Amino acid sequence: MTLELKQSLRLTQTLIMTPQLQQAIKLLQLSRLELLTAINQELEINPVLEETLSDDDSEPDAWESTEAEILGEVTPQDGQPAEVMVESRVGDDFDWDSYLEDKTPPAPRQEREEKEGHSLENLTSMGPSLKTHLIWQLQLAPLSDTEKIIGALIIGNIDEDGYLRLPVSELAAELNQNEALVEHVLKKIQEFDPMGVGARNLQECLLIQVENKQLPNPLVRPIIKDHLKHLENRNYAAIAKELKVSVEEVAQAAALIAQLDPKPGRSFDTLETRYISPDIYVYKMGDDYEVTLNEDGLPKLRINAYYRDALSGQTHISEETKNYIQGRLKSAIWFIKSIHQRQKTIYRVAKSIVSFQRDFLDYGIAHLKPLTLRQVAEDVQMHESTVSRVTANKYMYTPQGVYELKFFFNSGINSVQGDQVASESVKEKIRQLVMAEDAQNPLSDQEIVNLLRQANIDIARRTVAKYREMLGLLSSSKRRRLTAGKKKLVN
Repeated sequence: MTLELKQSLRLTQTLIMTPQLQQAIKLLQLSRLELLTAINQELEINPVLEETLSDDDSEPDAWESTEAEILGEVTPQDGQPAEVMVESRVGDDFDWDSYLEDKTPPAPRQEREEKEGHSLENLTSMGPSLKTHLIWQLQLAPLSDTEKIIGALIIGNIDEDGYLRLPVSELAAELNQNEALVEHVLKKIQEFDPMGVGARNLQECLLIQVENKQLPNPLVRPIIKDHLKHLENRNYAAIAKELKVSVEEVAQAAALIAQLDPKPGRSFDTLETRYISPDIYVYKMGDDYEVTLNEDGLPKLRINAYYRDALSGQTHISEETKNYIQGRLKSAIWFIKSIHQRQKTIYRVAKSIVSFQRDFLDYGIAHLKPLTLRQVAEDVQMHESTVSRVTANKYMYTPQGVYELKFFFNSGINSVQGDQVASESVKEKIRQLVMAEDAQNPLSDQEIVNLLRQANIDIARRTVAKYREMLGLLSSSKRRRLTAGKKKLVN
C-alpha cells in the first residue's frame, strides 16, 4: 500500500462567527453594569465614537450619501458597486439620523459637573472590618508588647464568622512562645466585642456569651456543654430525661440559648451591598401592562463630527488616515447597531414573558405558569439560545416585585386534572403550608404531599423534601415547638 498526496475540490457550507457577530452576541448577554463598562471601553479605544451630552438635534446634512461611500457600497469614482463584506453592511431597520446627523458640540466636562452636581446617594461608606475592630481593642488592652504581638497573630487567624480555626500549639510554635501565654492572650481577646469572638468551636462561643450575659437559668450551661446535638434536633425529651427535669424547663432554657449569636463575626460583614437596577419596567395601565426599557444612565452614542467632516471631503487627509477612519467608523456603526438590536431583543422577549405570565402579574407567585425558553423563542421567532442569552443577568420590575428574567422560566408539576403547575408556585404553596402549621405538631413531608394533592397538585414526597430544603425550611422534627406561636422557620 502506497501513500500519496492528492488535491480535491469540495464545496461545503460553514457558519463563520465574524468579530462583529461575536461582539453583538457578547453585548446581548451582558448585564446592565457590564454594558456600561463595555460602552465606556469602546469610547476610549474608538475615536470616532462619542457620547451625546445634549438632547438638541442638529440640522440634517448630506451624511447618508457619505456613509454609503465610506461603507464601500458605492465607489465615488465610477459609481459601480464595490465588493462588500456581509459584516460591513448596516441594515436600514434602525433610525441612525439621531446619531449621524447630530453636530451639537459636547458640553465641557467641568460645566456638566457644575450643572449636575454630585449626589450624596452615589457616595458609600464602609464600616470597620472585624479584624480592624479587634486590633483597635487590642491596642487599648492592658497587655505587654509581646502579648500584643501574640494577640495580633491570633486576630489575623480569626475567620469571618469570628472563630479561631488554628490550634494554639501552632500559634505558639510560630512565635516560639509558651502555649500557656498564647492561651492567656486568647482568653483576653475572647473578652473583646463582639461577644464570643475568638472561640474555637460553637460550644465555646456560646459559653463565652453565657458568661458575659450571666444568664440565670441553671440548665443553659449543662445543655450547651453536654447536649448540643439533642438541642440541634430539638429532642427536648432526651435532654429532660438525662438532666432529670421537665420538658418545659428544657424549652425555656432552649429559648434563652436561641438568643445567642452562633456567628458573632458576621455583624462585621464587609461585603458591599449590591443594588439591582432593573433592565425592564412593567406597569399596569388600565387592564393592560406596559413594558418599557430602563435606559437611564446609558450613554447616547453618535459619530464624532470632526471625523465625519474629514471623510466627507471637507478636510484634506492622507489615504492611510482615511482608511483608518473608515475602519473605525464601521466598527462604531456596528457597535451602535448592536446596542440597538440588544435593546430591541430584550424588549421583545420581555413582552412575550408578560403575555405568558399575565396571571402572575395579576395575582402573584401562586399563579406563575410553567414556561420554557422554546415557548418564548417560538413566540418572538428567535433561536432558543438567543432567548437564553437575553434572560441572563437581566431583571424585571413588576407589580409583584423585582425578579430575574430566569425566574419566569421554570418546570411544571403535573396536577391531578392533567394540566401543569409551575414549580415556583408549588414551592410557594409548600412555604405557606409550613408557615400556617401547628408549631406543636408540624406537618411531615407526606402530610404536605396529601395537602397538595387536595389542592390539585400531584407531587412525590422526595420532591417536597427537595423543595423544602431549597426554601431553607427545616424538617418536621426540627420545626416542632413546645410552645404555641408561629415563627419563620428558616436556616
